[in-house]
Amino acid sequence: MTRFARPAHRLGALLAGVFLIAACGRNDDPQLTALEVDQPDGWDDELALNIPVDINPDPNILEIELEAKLAEIEFREGFRTPAWTYGGTVPGPFIRAKVGETIIVHFRNSLPEPTSIHWHGMRVPNEMDGVPGVTQDPVPSGGEFRYEFVARDAGTFWYHPHINSAAQVGWGMYGPIVVEDPDDPPEFGDDLVLVLSDIGIAEGSGDFLPVDTGGLFGDLFGREGTVLLVNGKVRPTLKVRAGKQQRWRIINTARARYYTIGVPGHTLVRLGGDNGLAARSAELPNFVLVPGERADIVFTPSDEPGETTMFRWVPTERGFGSVFNRPREDMMAIRTVDDPPVIPSAIPVELREIEPIDIEGAVERTLDMTIDLSNNDVVMGFNGIPHWSFEPIEARIGETHVWTLTNETIFAHPFHLHGYFFQVLDDTRIPEWKDTIDIPVESAVRIAIRFDDRPGAWMYHCHILDHAEAGMMGQLHVLP
Repeated sequence: MTRFARPAHRLGALLAGVFLIAACGRNDDPQLTALEVDQPDGWDDELALNIPVDINPDPNILEIELEAKLAEIEFREGFRTPAWTYGGTVPGPFIRAKVGETIIVHFRNSLPEPTSIHWHGMRVPNEMDGVPGVTQDPVPSGGEFRYEFVARDAGTFWYHPHINSAAQVGWGMYGPIVVEDPDDPPEFGDDLVLVLSDIGIAEGSGDFLPVDTGGLFGDLFGREGTVLLVNGKVRPTLKVRAGKQQRWRIINTARARYYTIGVPGHTLVRLGGDNGLAARSAELPNFVLVPGERADIVFTPSDEPGETTMFRWVPTERGFGSVFNRPREDMMAIRTVDDPPVIPSAIPVELREIEPIDIEGAVERTLDMTIDLSNNDVVMGFNGIPHWSFEPIEARIGETHVWTLTNETIFAHPFHLHGYFFQVLDDTRIPEWKDTIDIPVESAVRIAIRFDDRPGAWMYHCHILDHAEAGMMGQLHVLP
């Protein structure tokens, strides 16, 4: 059960005083609080996402139809790009459900090649995990598949293909999912989903870059797109009111790009990430979000009315060449409207009770992330073995495993586990449930996994999708 402590968060208390002084100086009503006013008119219009039609009248079932298809989309002004999409939009339709609700997706593939849907981070039955050749057959061109599962956990998730993933995700196939917790307090602010991505389009046209752009170095570095997108838009504008909080649910759907999340002049309050709220909130000037990972934050606008601040991509150190001589790029304008400031709400500090996984007697394993550059090729893997030669890891329902993930390569690797949440065994971290974690260069991270139910074959892999396709992927067999 989620529980919230109500003492004022330090940032909330500080901003409350600042806005109170500002309001008094402006002869505005100093008593208006963030909970007493609405967001500015049209505040998120430029970031609006496509909402699918629920065809089931049962309030406990969300049933939708979803088609994978080509769609001409203008990402670069004056040029149309033949994007690969879910539902004809980039991102795909925004799936919003409640905890305990059944989600049914009637999926049809109208693309020229097979595809699927993987429900990234969601604890679905194994046969619904969307990995062709492992949990289901590929959905052929013209074929259909019915996905059905219960939304077991509150949090921010996303969906994408798990076949030819680097290309299909890079061409536009991804979409957001939010599973709501009815007990979340209003102090978190109004929800805004921000899908961060990029797309590789040739200069001076709308044509995609070749899938093998950069050759072997592209395999080694991971291919970043040339056009940065927020909710499928180039440099959209978000309207804010000073002091009026917003709850940003940020999803990194890029195939390789890391994002440093921060807004100049503002401190963010992180609530959690991959799988719902963390144990405590935390004030941060910025933080890194790796491919596949999500972050749940409270953004409190503190600029003067009429000012505009840019949310920018900044180079993030993830290995050789990742920051050298690379400029910052504007991603989203944050414009503070002329309405007088309001007093922001205090954000709870204690958010959720998270019981540590008991690791006494746990099965210990080490997975070394490896790169082999011999034979004029790039072959990646775990313990020196690429995915086409792997030996599956075996576990049994009821077991606890501790995996040590080591990285002695020249690039960081975001590790993603299908089917199960894990906890990071690091006393410096605020406890939370994760499914994606960065393993920096020359480092090791220990994670604990409890196999509670859902036997079957599950994947684990680097979520730089070019790395996964170069071999950095393995399989976990969970036995009854």
